[in-house]
Amino acid sequence: MKRCFWVDEKSELYIKYHDEEWGVPKYDDKELFELLILESFQAGLSWITVLKKREAFRKAYDNFDIKKVIKYDEKKIEELLNNKNIIRSKNKIISSINNAKIFTQIQEEFGSFSNYIWGFTDNKIIKNTTGELIVSSPLSDKISKDLKKRGMKYVGTIIIYSYLQAIGIVDDHDKNCFKY
Repeated sequence: MKRCFWVDEKSELYIKYHDEEWGVPKYDDKELFELLILESFQAGLSWITVLKKREAFRKAYDNFDIKKVIKYDEKKIEELLNNKNIIRSKNKIISSINNAKIFTQIQEEFGSFSNYIWGFTDNKIIKNTTGELIVSSPLSDKISKDLKKRGMKYVGTIIIYSYLQAIGIVDDHDKNCFKY
């Protein structure tokens, strides 16, 4: 069975992520929040690094319960900085708390974050049929710009494009992939 070029066929974790999760449309705000935070932690790192730490992130971040994350204080930030099982970047940790607050503001404004993010494509999936490897698009540029304007950090166009792939708004499976 052929998969996208980036899948390390020796990694069961990568295979499972690709086959069962990546590119599958997601509408649940809890899932959308988790993936947004994880994508922001990926900045400058490989996705497999984040995947390997995902369960530790879930535990450290109270299973991505946004109501808890928005209340994280200095004590919790120190706890996260001392957690060797997650990515310990002070800037990313502080940004994740800030982004959680903005995420909830977006939920209030649009009824859900799902309504907001899917609204950029009128609830349509964008299929990349060019076969070209791209890391950003006019869509990711637009969403990134809007999120930054709202005050989010670590939401540059490349991170947002990767996020759109992960949550299924952009279907970027290779033409040779069984999921294409």
